Amino acid sequence: MTDTAAARARLLEIVKDKAIVHGRVTLSSGREADYYVDLRRITLDGEAAPLVGIVMRDLVKDLAFDAVGGLTLGADPVATAILHASAAAGERTDAFVVRKAGKAHGLQQRIEGPSIEGRRVVIVEDTSTTGASPLEAATAAREAGAEVVAVATIADRATGAAEKFAEAGLEYRFVYGLDELGLA
Repeated sequence: MTDTAAARARLLEIVKDKAIVHGRVTLSSGREADYYVDLRRITLDGEAAPLVGIVMRDLVKDLAFDAVGGLTLGADPVATAILHASAAAGERTDAFVVRKAGKAHGLQQRIEGPSIEGRRVVIVEDTSTTGASPLEAATAAREAGAEVVAVATIADRATGAAEKFAEAGLEYRFVYGLDELGLA
């Protein structure tokens, strides 16, 4: 078993143990569901966050890109986990944050971090439902002059995000689907 395979297996155990909450919830999309996958419990967890970086970095290792980021807040810890996993492997991947709206003060930037103008980027997210957040982040990244090469997420809820990304011409990858999470 490779280190990546071990990391993926352990991360799945932690997700199932700590992040899946059963019960009726209203999602950010406005849809209702019988469970909630709260991946912030994972992406901000001291054991799980490094595993997120290893697993997500592996998910996109065949793509050529310079930076990862997405719409704050779900994407932020995912992007920084990838940044740290890349550094630990002796490589460089920058991270960036897309604000929900531009700042009204300072430099009034919508995207924070190293410039992504003229660079290839991967939009990341913790979990995808409708795909609205990654699509908004992709639009902002393109407006900032970046080339968006893909969208990558930890968990896919199989509720329309993949189709939206395909319509937008974006390659989409995820680590775990509903089957692996025990939710299918």
